[in-house]
Amino acid sequence: MKKLKLPLLVVCLLAGILVNLAAAQNETKGEPESHVKFSLNAYSFNDVLLAKNNKENQEAFTLMDLLDWCAAQNVEALDATGYYFPGYPEVPSDEYIFNFKQKAFRLGIDISGTGIRNNFASPDPKVRSADVELAKKWIVVAAKLGAPVLRLFAGAIPQGYENKWDTVAGWMVDCFKECAAYGEKYGVIIGIQNHGDMLQTAGQCIKIAKAVNSEWAGIILDTGNFKVEDPYADIEAVIPYTVNWQVKESVFGNKSEVRTDFPRLMKIISKSGYRGYLPVETLKLAGRQKPYDPFVLVPQMINELRVAHDAEFK
Repeated sequence: MKKLKLPLLVVCLLAGILVNLAAAQNETKGEPESHVKFSLNAYSFNDVLLAKNNKENQEAFTLMDLLDWCAAQNVEALDATGYYFPGYPEVPSDEYIFNFKQKAFRLGIDISGTGIRNNFASPDPKVRSADVELAKKWIVVAAKLGAPVLRLFAGAIPQGYENKWDTVAGWMVDCFKECAAYGEKYGVIIGIQNHGDMLQTAGQCIKIAKAVNSEWAGIILDTGNFKVEDPYADIEAVIPYTVNWQVKESVFGNKSEVRTDFPRLMKIISKSGYRGYLPVETLKLAGRQKPYDPFVLVPQMINELRVAHDAEFK
């Protein structure tokens, strides 16, 4: 059998392609890939979104205005909290929902989620039942918006149940299971936020997630509400159960001026392989007179995150 002889030029070209391919593969193996998008949680603008029209009869700042602001700031997505839709807790009209959705699409902004207020830790079954029904109504809203996740709380520790966590957790799990089953019908994931209430540690979050045991439910990882000595350890532990985030300015809560170590947080996220949105939420410092201006603070925080992101995912 005769050996195939290739022209020298072809041999050189093939060799060059193989060398470049090998280099690209090595580079890919050596550097982490980013699969995250930055989002804004609308609660950062809580005061201005709830403000009444001023004396000059200028229009109040609305969710529609926030979409424009996100576009101007190159924010990729918005977590459009339910509180700021007209008529909350009643659901908004389809006309408003679809106009909001259309505007977000035209501006190139994803709707990364929405959320409501609820209390599944109440000793009163009527309160829990009413809030489950409210959640179901807003699951439908989320589906119409195209929001993949609806954020729900656990609820405050009820008086007299301070040492009965498992009892209250049982009520919560029943409610979350019912919501998750309903969410599955509409293609909406239930996000359970650790809000420093009944859920204060990674262990508690994981226990609830495992008890609910649904592909249509997971944790919304609130980086500022783990009531533990080392919040970063709890953040890392909860990521496998996480469906969305609320990245806070401080992992020690809104009473602390200690900034989140964003490079450290990005390393944790990179190591975990998390894919999805990273909504940021700025807050007023509790009990402090320090001026709070989300129009300044949000871009600063997102920029810090982007710098940390780019340093980690080179």
